[in-house]
Amino acid sequence: MELYGKEKGLAFVIHVSPAPEPADFDVKVRRKGLKHLAGKRIPLHSPLPSGVGIPPYWRDCLDDLHKSYNGICAYLCIYIERVTGAASTDHFIPKSADPGLAYEWNNYRLASMTINAKKGICQTVLDPFKVRNDWFRLELLTGRIYPNPVLRIELKTLVANTIELLGLDKPGIRNIRNCHFQDYINNNISQTYLQKYSPFVYAEAENQGLL
Repeated sequence: MELYGKEKGLAFVIHVSPAPEPADFDVKVRRKGLKHLAGKRIPLHSPLPSGVGIPPYWRDCLDDLHKSYNGICAYLCIYIERVTGAASTDHFIPKSADPGLAYEWNNYRLASMTINAKKGICQTVLDPFKVRNDWFRLELLTGRIYPNPVLRIELKTLVANTIELLGLDKPGIRNIRNCHFQDYINNNISQTYLQKYSPFVYAEAENQGLL
Protein backbone atom coordinates (compact mmCIF):
# COMPACT_ATOMS: atom_id res chain seq x y z
CA MET A 1 0.00 0.00 0.00
CA GLU A 2 1.15 3.54 -0.74
CA LEU A 3 0.60 5.65 2.32
CA TYR A 4 1.89 9.15 1.93
CA GLY A 5 0.84 12.49 0.53
CA LYS A 6 3.31 15.31 -0.06
CA GLU A 7 1.76 18.53 1.13
CA LYS A 8 2.07 19.49 4.79
CA GLY A 9 -1.30 19.36 6.52
CA LEU A 10 -3.04 17.12 4.00
CA ALA A 11 -2.97 13.40 3.31
CA PHE A 12 -4.40 11.38 0.49
CA VAL A 13 -6.63 8.31 0.35
CA ILE A 14 -4.48 5.19 0.33
CA HIS A 15 -3.95 3.51 -3.01
CA VAL A 16 -4.39 -0.26 -2.61
CA SER A 17 -1.88 -2.45 -4.41
CA PRO A 18 -3.39 -5.78 -5.55
CA ALA A 19 -2.26 -8.69 -3.40
CA PRO A 20 -1.09 -11.95 -5.01
CA GLU A 21 -3.69 -14.68 -5.39
CA PRO A 22 -3.41 -17.30 -2.60
CA ALA A 23 -1.95 -20.61 -3.70
CA ASP A 24 -5.11 -22.56 -2.89
CA PHE A 25 -7.60 -20.02 -4.24
CA ASP A 26 -8.12 -21.89 -7.49
CA VAL A 27 -9.13 -25.06 -5.65
CA LYS A 28 -11.14 -23.40 -2.89
CA VAL A 29 -13.03 -20.88 -4.98
CA ARG A 30 -12.49 -20.61 -8.73
CA ARG A 31 -12.88 -24.23 -9.80
CA LYS A 32 -16.00 -24.79 -7.71
CA GLY A 33 -17.55 -21.55 -8.93
CA LEU A 34 -16.86 -22.13 -12.59
CA LYS A 35 -18.11 -25.72 -12.30
CA HIS A 36 -21.39 -24.44 -10.89
CA LEU A 37 -21.78 -21.82 -13.62
CA ALA A 38 -21.09 -24.40 -16.32
CA GLY A 39 -23.49 -26.91 -14.78
CA LYS A 40 -26.27 -24.32 -14.67
CA ARG A 41 -25.32 -23.06 -18.16
CA ILE A 42 -24.89 -19.55 -16.85
CA PRO A 43 -22.91 -17.41 -19.33
CA LEU A 44 -19.69 -16.15 -17.75
CA HIS A 45 -19.79 -12.57 -18.91
CA SER A 46 -23.47 -11.74 -19.24
CA PRO A 47 -25.72 -10.42 -16.46
CA LEU A 48 -27.25 -13.07 -14.22
CA PRO A 49 -30.84 -13.87 -15.19
CA SER A 50 -33.41 -12.36 -12.84
CA GLY A 51 -33.93 -14.45 -9.72
CA VAL A 52 -30.86 -16.62 -10.29
CA GLY A 53 -28.32 -16.84 -7.48
CA ILE A 54 -24.86 -18.36 -7.32
CA PRO A 55 -23.12 -20.07 -4.39
CA PRO A 56 -20.86 -17.81 -2.27
CA TYR A 57 -17.65 -19.82 -2.54
CA TRP A 58 -15.74 -16.53 -2.18
CA ARG A 59 -16.47 -16.72 1.54
CA ASP A 60 -13.94 -19.55 1.72
CA CYS A 61 -11.16 -17.06 1.00
CA LEU A 62 -12.27 -14.24 3.30
CA ASP A 63 -9.57 -15.09 5.85
CA ASP A 64 -7.00 -14.88 3.06
CA LEU A 65 -8.45 -11.59 1.84
CA HIS A 66 -8.34 -10.11 5.33
CA LYS A 67 -4.75 -11.24 5.85
CA SER A 68 -3.56 -10.16 2.40
CA TYR A 69 -4.81 -6.60 2.93
CA ASN A 70 -3.79 -6.32 6.59
CA GLY A 71 -7.44 -6.10 7.61
CA ILE A 72 -7.80 -2.63 6.08
CA CYS A 73 -11.07 -1.73 4.37
CA ALA A 74 -10.19 -0.71 0.81
CA TYR A 75 -12.58 2.24 0.98
CA LEU A 76 -12.48 3.47 4.59
CA CYS A 77 -8.75 2.87 5.20
CA ILE A 78 -9.67 1.63 8.68
CA TYR A 79 -8.96 -1.79 10.22
CA ILE A 80 -11.82 -4.29 10.21
CA GLU A 81 -11.96 -6.87 12.98
CA ARG A 82 -12.28 -10.27 11.31
CA VAL A 83 -13.62 -12.09 14.37
CA THR A 84 -16.64 -9.79 14.65
CA GLY A 85 -17.85 -10.66 11.16
CA ALA A 86 -17.44 -7.02 10.10
CA ALA A 87 -15.27 -7.86 7.07
CA SER A 88 -16.73 -8.84 3.72
CA THR A 89 -15.75 -9.56 0.14
CA ASP A 90 -16.67 -6.75 -2.21
CA HIS A 91 -16.96 -7.83 -5.84
CA PHE A 92 -15.73 -4.66 -7.51
CA ILE A 93 -17.49 -5.68 -10.71
CA PRO A 94 -20.81 -6.92 -9.29
CA LYS A 95 -21.37 -10.65 -9.62
CA SER A 96 -24.86 -9.94 -10.98
CA ALA A 97 -23.30 -7.99 -13.83
CA ASP A 98 -20.52 -10.45 -14.63
CA PRO A 99 -20.80 -13.87 -12.93
CA GLY A 100 -17.56 -14.92 -14.59
CA LEU A 101 -15.76 -12.54 -12.23
CA ALA A 102 -17.61 -13.72 -9.14
CA TYR A 103 -14.91 -16.28 -8.44
CA GLU A 104 -11.84 -14.24 -9.43
CA TRP A 105 -9.42 -13.03 -6.76
CA ASN A 106 -8.49 -9.89 -8.67
CA ASN A 107 -12.13 -8.74 -8.58
CA TYR A 108 -12.23 -8.81 -4.76
CA ARG A 109 -11.75 -5.83 -2.45
CA LEU A 110 -11.75 -6.17 1.34
CA ALA A 111 -14.58 -3.99 2.62
CA SER A 112 -16.56 -3.41 5.77
CA MET A 113 -20.04 -4.89 5.54
CA THR A 114 -21.59 -1.43 5.82
CA ILE A 115 -19.58 -0.06 2.91
CA ASN A 116 -20.18 -3.19 0.84
CA ALA A 117 -23.92 -2.84 1.38
CA LYS A 118 -23.80 0.82 0.33
CA LYS A 119 -21.84 0.00 -2.81
CA GLY A 120 -24.18 -2.83 -3.80
CA ILE A 121 -24.28 -3.21 -7.58
CA CYS A 122 -23.06 0.34 -8.24
CA GLN A 123 -20.40 0.50 -10.94
CA THR A 124 -19.52 4.20 -10.71
CA VAL A 125 -17.40 3.95 -7.54
CA LEU A 126 -13.68 4.48 -8.08
CA ASP A 127 -11.55 1.35 -7.86
CA PRO A 128 -9.11 1.42 -4.88
CA PHE A 129 -6.61 -0.41 -7.10
CA LYS A 130 -6.63 2.50 -9.55
CA VAL A 131 -7.04 5.48 -7.22
CA ARG A 132 -4.03 7.78 -7.16
CA ASN A 133 -2.81 9.27 -3.92
CA ASP A 134 -3.61 12.85 -4.91
CA TRP A 135 -7.27 12.35 -5.81
CA PHE A 136 -8.71 12.49 -2.27
CA ARG A 137 -7.75 14.85 0.53
CA LEU A 138 -8.02 14.41 4.30
CA GLU A 139 -8.18 17.05 7.02
CA LEU A 140 -6.58 15.46 10.05
CA LEU A 141 -8.29 17.47 12.78
CA THR A 142 -11.81 17.01 11.41
CA GLY A 143 -11.53 13.71 9.55
CA ARG A 144 -13.11 15.33 6.49
CA ILE A 145 -12.45 13.78 3.07
CA TYR A 146 -12.97 15.77 -0.11
CA PRO A 147 -11.80 15.81 -3.75
CA ASN A 148 -8.49 17.45 -4.56
CA PRO A 149 -9.52 20.92 -5.82
CA VAL A 150 -6.95 20.84 -8.65
CA LEU A 151 -8.44 17.77 -10.36
CA ARG A 152 -10.09 18.20 -13.72
CA ILE A 153 -13.85 18.52 -13.35
CA GLU A 154 -14.69 15.03 -14.65
CA LEU A 155 -12.36 13.30 -12.19
CA LYS A 156 -13.37 15.59 -9.33
CA THR A 157 -16.98 14.57 -9.97
CA LEU A 158 -16.07 10.86 -9.83
CA VAL A 159 -14.23 11.38 -6.54
CA ALA A 160 -17.14 13.34 -5.07
CA ASN A 161 -19.62 10.70 -6.22
CA THR A 162 -17.53 7.93 -4.62
CA ILE A 163 -17.45 9.84 -1.33
CA GLU A 164 -21.20 10.42 -1.46
CA LEU A 165 -22.24 6.93 -2.60
CA LEU A 166 -20.15 5.16 0.05
CA GLY A 167 -20.75 7.68 2.81
CA LEU A 168 -17.01 8.19 3.32
CA ASP A 169 -17.51 11.67 4.76
CA LYS A 170 -20.45 10.90 7.05
CA PRO A 171 -20.17 12.35 10.58
CA GLY A 172 -19.67 8.91 12.10
CA ILE A 173 -16.75 8.11 9.80
CA ARG A 174 -15.21 11.53 10.40
CA ASN A 175 -15.54 10.91 14.11
CA ILE A 176 -13.70 7.58 13.90
CA ARG A 177 -10.72 9.22 12.22
CA ASN A 178 -10.76 12.12 14.65
CA CYS A 179 -10.98 9.77 17.65
CA HIS A 180 -8.01 7.76 16.39
CA PHE A 181 -5.95 10.92 16.11
CA GLN A 182 -7.06 12.30 19.46
CA ASP A 183 -6.31 8.97 21.15
CA TYR A 184 -2.82 9.07 19.69
CA ILE A 185 -1.95 12.65 20.66
CA ASN A 186 -3.37 12.00 24.14
CA ASN A 187 -1.03 8.98 24.45
CA ASN A 188 -3.92 6.53 24.69
CA ILE A 189 -2.63 4.47 21.76
CA SER A 190 0.80 3.85 20.29
CA GLN A 191 2.18 4.64 16.86
CA THR A 192 2.03 0.93 16.06
CA TYR A 193 -1.65 0.76 16.98
CA LEU A 194 -2.45 3.89 14.94
CA GLN A 195 -0.64 2.52 11.91
CA LYS A 196 -2.47 -0.80 12.12
CA TYR A 197 -5.98 0.47 12.82
CA SER A 198 -6.03 3.82 11.02
CA PRO A 199 -3.26 3.96 8.39
CA PHE A 200 -4.80 6.97 6.65
CA VAL A 201 -4.60 9.00 9.87
CA TYR A 202 -1.15 7.58 10.61
CA ALA A 203 0.11 8.73 7.21
CA GLU A 204 -1.16 12.26 7.79
CA ALA A 205 0.29 12.40 11.32
CA GLU A 206 3.66 11.36 9.94
CA ASN A 207 3.28 13.86 7.09
CA GLN A 208 2.92 16.65 9.67
CA GLY A 209 5.83 15.41 11.78
CA LEU A 210 3.54 14.43 14.65
CA LEU A 211 4.86 10.91 15.14
